[in-house]
Amino acid sequence: MSFNRSSASPALYDPEKLSFDHQSVCHMLTKTDWTLDRFESLGDGMSAAVWERKTEDVEISYVRPGHHTLSCYLSGGYQVERKKQPGRYGAPNRLSTLPNGHESVWVARGGHVQLLHLYFEQQQFTQRAVRELDCEPRRLTLSDRTYFEDQEIAALCQTLVRGSWNDLDGRLRANEVAHEILTALLRSQGTSQTGSMLKGGLSALVRCRLLDYVDAHFAERILLSDLAALASLSEYHFARMFKASFGLPPHAWIASQRIERARAMLRTTGMPLADVAGRCGYADASHFSHRFKEMVGATPRQYRAAVGLRNRGRA
Repeated sequence: MSFNRSSASPALYDPEKLSFDHQSVCHMLTKTDWTLDRFESLGDGMSAAVWERKTEDVEISYVRPGHHTLSCYLSGGYQVERKKQPGRYGAPNRLSTLPNGHESVWVARGGHVQLLHLYFEQQQFTQRAVRELDCEPRRLTLSDRTYFEDQEIAALCQTLVRGSWNDLDGRLRANEVAHEILTALLRSQGTSQTGSMLKGGLSALVRCRLLDYVDAHFAERILLSDLAALASLSEYHFARMFKASFGLPPHAWIASQRIERARAMLRTTGMPLADVAGRCGYADASHFSHRFKEMVGATPRQYRAAVGLRNRGRA
């Protein structure tokens, strides 16, 4: 799907896509000579965009855009630099990470440039911090880095750009690649926030206890009172402290964990969909299919077929 500047705005402000306000990277770029070639919501709070510019010199300012951005140059960029960092220029496969609260000014001079932007929310980092690094999620955020090189992340960005974003299988594949990119960023670019003491969150021991409990009770009804008891807190205080640590209310976080478990089972087993639904805590296959498509962008059957085709292609 292609957009030019005049048609980009409606897509950017689609309420089903990542929220963009007047400070967003997207909004600021639409005020310049940059053209939006492709844009798609990839699900799970992530969006991807391919931007292009031709010859006009331009200065762009970002002031606390409200979302994280990964930038990967696809072509050109040899005359694009960040103010206060003179002498450092872009080039194909060079990366930059721009946190949600950062401020920067960029100068783009003559010459063709094409780049990929991946936009995502801090919530994606908080969830991964718990699941993959077993660390306090509020202490982790994206580093502010300009023009670094990472072969793995650059290769994943190229894979994302080469794929289709317009059909169900293509969007599913793009969603998976975007998740791979964020995992790589988390492991290589995440940085601890040490400027202030954290208050109101759950201890590491309680977080681990909750993870173990949820993992063991996916197929059962989980009540807030059950979780609060593990932390020896009232339901009210537990819910507030849980959101402070995990970035989501308990029900939303558990729902995301159920979907992650289902994705893993669909990728690695041939189990009937009804059994997958039951093991992940859904009342029936119909409810499971509805929730899965709502969060992933494809039905469980479509997801399994797409993953199976890809795996056979690698064999």
